[in-house]
Amino acid sequence: MLKDTLKKFGYPDTLIKEYSHWIVLLRQSQVTLGSLILISKEEVTQFPQLSQRAFSELRQVSGDIETALKSAFQYDKINYLMLMMVDREVHYHVIPRYTTPTVFGKATFTDQGWPGAPDLKSYVAPNTDLLVALRDHIKKAFPA
Repeated sequence: MLKDTLKKFGYPDTLIKEYSHWIVLLRQSQVTLGSLILISKEEVTQFPQLSQRAFSELRQVSGDIETALKSAFQYDKINYLMLMMVDREVHYHVIPRYTTPTVFGKATFTDQGWPGAPDLKSYVAPNTDLLVALRDHIKKAFPA
């Protein structure tokens, strides 16, 4: 089950960083610049089913994510969306928020939902080269 969800999210090609209990992936559909997937490695489908170790590690992982994305792109706010409707495993869509359009490579990313909820139907679908460049840029910004 988890293996299928990871594959759907582009793993291993979209891998940013792997922790003991969590995996950080680049979101293939970039709602905003630097959108990520944060997925639990535990085979659970309800948030309270996570182990205490996973909950504890979540503090470090979310801190690393925010540090890396702030360093890489200077976002204005950040949203963690736990949707789990289609992909049932515990995961978040991490959406950095921007007051103005941002540019990476030759692509412009506009936060269509600002200042309200993120507009998940409006996104940039980077080509392979841009996806790799974006993944690598974020990886470099992550704390060691």
